[in-house]
Amino acid sequence: MPRPLKSQDFAANAPDVARRLIGATLLVDGVGGVIVEAEAYDMTDAAAHTHRGPTTRNRAMFGPPGHAYIYLNYGIHWCLNFVCRETGHGAGVLIRALQPTHGLELMRQRRGLQDEHRLCAGPGCVGQALGITQALYGLPLDRAPFAVLAPDPAQAISVVCGPRIGISKAQELPWRFGLAGSRYVSRRF
Repeated sequence: MPRPLKSQDFAANAPDVARRLIGATLLVDGVGGVIVEAEAYDMTDAAAHTHRGPTTRNRAMFGPPGHAYIYLNYGIHWCLNFVCRETGHGAGVLIRALQPTHGLELMRQRRGLQDEHRLCAGPGCVGQALGITQALYGLPLDRAPFAVLAPDPAQAISVVCGPRIGISKAQELPWRFGLAGSRYVSRRF
């Protein structure tokens, strides 16, 4: 039985946390699936929302690890990040894609499509499929409505990495991680 992740599991460098999250299960009110793609961000990299320091928008990223940082992308897509490192640092992991396993019919309704490979293939898709809203901002990931379960230790997980996508700064950092061979990632590695 996979163990629930606790706040201390997120108290590490964002790339390390992102890599370890591949194969973990993310549920929001019982809806979700296996994390197959994630990107790391740190205040030391120019692409991070925290690069210029704390603001009203990013304050959760400077809070304790193991909490949700939610932001609205392009004015339409709610995106989910997991806060990492220590309080005050400003690092996190963007959840880019899931392999849907729980609540597929509700995800299909929310997304308005049937293809399970596209339900959670991209951070905005994850947000829409899981019903992510600003109401979840700053909430702890180890309590309802969230459940984050460690990858099954009995399963061999092969992780691939490459440059992050959809950004214009610090593109060279190989901080995008994915489940090797997954058909559920937002874009092939």
